[in-house]
Amino acid sequence: MAPIYSERLHMNCLKAPSSGLPQSALPETLALDAGLIIDPATRAIQPNISMSVNNQVIPGEGAFSAAGIADISQEPFTYARWLNPTVRALETRMAALEGGEDALAFATGVAAIAGMFLTVLKQGDHLIIGDVTYAGAAELARSILPDFGIEVTPVNLSVPGALAAALRPNTRLVHCESPCNPILRLTDLAEVARIAHAHGALVSVDSTLATPVSTRPLSLGVDLVVHSLTKFINGHGDALGGIVVGRQALIAPMRGRAGVYLGAAMPAMNAWLILRGIDTLFPRMRQINATAQRLAEFLETHSGVTRVIYPGLASHPQRQLAERQMDLPGGMIFFQTADPPFMARQLAARLRVMHYAFSLGHQRSIVTLLDTAEMTGGTYRLTPEQLADYRTYAGDGGFRLSVGLEAPEDLIRDLDQALSG
Repeated sequence: MAPIYSERLHMNCLKAPSSGLPQSALPETLALDAGLIIDPATRAIQPNISMSVNNQVIPGEGAFSAAGIADISQEPFTYARWLNPTVRALETRMAALEGGEDALAFATGVAAIAGMFLTVLKQGDHLIIGDVTYAGAAELARSILPDFGIEVTPVNLSVPGALAAALRPNTRLVHCESPCNPILRLTDLAEVARIAHAHGALVSVDSTLATPVSTRPLSLGVDLVVHSLTKFINGHGDALGGIVVGRQALIAPMRGRAGVYLGAAMPAMNAWLILRGIDTLFPRMRQINATAQRLAEFLETHSGVTRVIYPGLASHPQRQLAERQMDLPGGMIFFQTADPPFMARQLAARLRVMHYAFSLGHQRSIVTLLDTAEMTGGTYRLTPEQLADYRTYAGDGGFRLSVGLEAPEDLIRDLDQALSG
């Protein structure tokens, strides 16, 4: 397979010279230049924004219907919902970063998950999904997929033997997160892939919290990697997006099915903004990770904090797995206090540098309380045993802290005054 940033993925519609990256280019370089096309008229090195809905075609070239086209990415650009040059540049860049053959971008992260589920799964299939996953994915699996005759089983994929015990003859897909949102529990991706593949099932992982700076799941045997591009990859809190990366044999039918018929196409402007974010992904994430380590160590010693969960701490329950599977421990921290509702009100009133708000992965630090009952009851109807296991790990809930680019000293001072007294 040719490198993802070769001309093969740009077709005859992108005839301008590429950046000419060597095949040995490292990830930091790929984040800047993979798939970069130099504008033939201006020689501009910043990617253009193609806002046009329509592109001219030569008679006999292209098609009005996607039906019967094996791989739309190999067709000329005709209509933006099918294929857009700016969005295609983003797909190329992300596939290169993850070491995948191809990628398909969507309007949002949950649209990417829905497009993957509704392509891979059909009536009569069985989905195993991690019992702690992004709420949008969990509620989609619990509330929508059964309407299509798809069976769904939530499983704690960090428990040895749990996956093997949950597999059925009709299990088609195992979907997990690592680290999972929000409690930062890890999944041994290589082990899950080994067990699932032996059964004939595919494996997908939502790697939003890790980013390719920390973990590259395809190299561990995972089949499909999902990202909410809205978060760390964009990194500026100003553009929604999602993507699925994997083998071309898996992405091509997803593009022809979900990419065309679900209508969740990514806008060109969002793709351009996210490409801008990827330019600085590696230095941003390294600074964020360094700050997160300092904050986690500070919180672990603070009198107002009862527990801190962070993959970079020796106290993380899966510290050895974190060291084996993650190049960096990530930009998310989960911490607990004695009276979470009271502390939530106190943080919201006292914080001056950090923001009390939802979402994550932005350039500014964000913290919010997530209650255990909300996280579990609003996603899966867990058995009493599963709920007890969850509470053993996460207690009655806690605070999800997304670390930004502020000076760590300012964040520590801000948290200290907000948590104290």
